[in-house]
Amino acid sequence: MTYRVLVVEDDEAMAVALRDGFDYEGYQVEVARDGESGLAMARSIKPDLIILDVMLPRLSGLEICQRLRSEGNRVPIIMLTARGQEIDKVLGLKLGADDYVTKPFSFMELMARCEAVLRRSQSGNGFTAAPSVYSFGDVTVDFDRHQASRAGEALSLSPREFRLLRFFVENRGRVVTREELLDAVWGYETIPFTRTVDTHVAKLRKKIEPDPSDPAYLITVHRLGYKFTG
Repeated sequence: MTYRVLVVEDDEAMAVALRDGFDYEGYQVEVARDGESGLAMARSIKPDLIILDVMLPRLSGLEICQRLRSEGNRVPIIMLTARGQEIDKVLGLKLGADDYVTKPFSFMELMARCEAVLRRSQSGNGFTAAPSVYSFGDVTVDFDRHQASRAGEALSLSPREFRLLRFFVENRGRVVTREELLDAVWGYETIPFTRTVDTHVAKLRKKIEPDPSDPAYLITVHRLGYKFTG
């Protein structure tokens, strides 16, 4: 399958490098040099993936992401942020971006992240895209707004915990391995250990489970991984 990727980047050298890199990897590449053109192309050509710079003329990457998600467009989006733009990373994830890469970056790192989000976006193998708002038990999660509550009280979930819970919802009823979770939630920004997954699942259980010591939703499947039943 040949994927179509839309690169929205105003820096000419970066745009050319990304176009050439994706073309070499066998992707069909389209490039937009400003935000308004990028939004229009995202709507018209229906790409499989968008590489979206945060700082763009005419319309910012954050605005593009927000508009697409508000229209129900679930195309995978990887945002490009400059070093030190921590607030943009968090805001981008809250607006519905799937991942981000900090400049400067290697093209191999970007490709690894692209492959990961494309795998997560494909139907089959039990995968169903999570709705923007999902409820189970007395927990309600708004993935687009990065808001969660339990029995009407606000829950404080980290961006990582939102991504972890979203992956569980998308794979509801299916046993997922720790390696899958590392790939989907941690990606390639670090080289974490599978024990990291157990630690984060334990923290998430404390926030969403009626009795974390006897979980009802995040079930451990011995020697395999976890299954979400919420």
